[in-house]
Amino acid sequence: MTREYLFAGFGGQGLLFSGKVLAYKGLIEEKNVSWLPSYGPEMRGGTANCSVIISDEPVGAPIISHPDVLVAMNLPSLDKFEAAVKPGGTILVDSSLIERKVARDDVSVYYVPATKIAGENGFSTLANMILMGKLLDVFGEYDVEMVHQALGKCVSARHADLLELNLKAMEIGRDYAE
Repeated sequence: MTREYLFAGFGGQGLLFSGKVLAYKGLIEEKNVSWLPSYGPEMRGGTANCSVIISDEPVGAPIISHPDVLVAMNLPSLDKFEAAVKPGGTILVDSSLIERKVARDDVSVYYVPATKIAGENGFSTLANMILMGKLLDVFGEYDVEMVHQALGKCVSARHADLLELNLKAMEIGRDYAE
């Protein structure tokens, strides 16, 4: 099995971090993994996206043209990448920041007001992790121990206090029902 993910939005939303957590989860599960960040020169506030491939087979190239999964955290990203998602794929939308609906009917779509939920829970910078929790839940891959291990690899010792907040945000996303 191979699944290709594209996280897209603007710099500062934690997209690269989300991709890294997913990649580490794949590594912990002994899968073959590719993680490729991409961001504009502005970084915070500029465009940013992150490609992740998780596979049972060796990954030949890190470039994704037609992702199985798109996580869109702003309208320009949804506009740019919606058409590229494979038929039968999945799109997660931060509906706090994206008002329009996905135009396609050949993909599964999940609208999660992640930015709003994050703000309401006192961790406004963790909308990305709310979407990550929902993403793992959608595919039946939310394993508390694996999530904790992956976050442990990605949250630096300097920010160890944020580990529990990230877990909480992911749990909220996992439990979110439209």
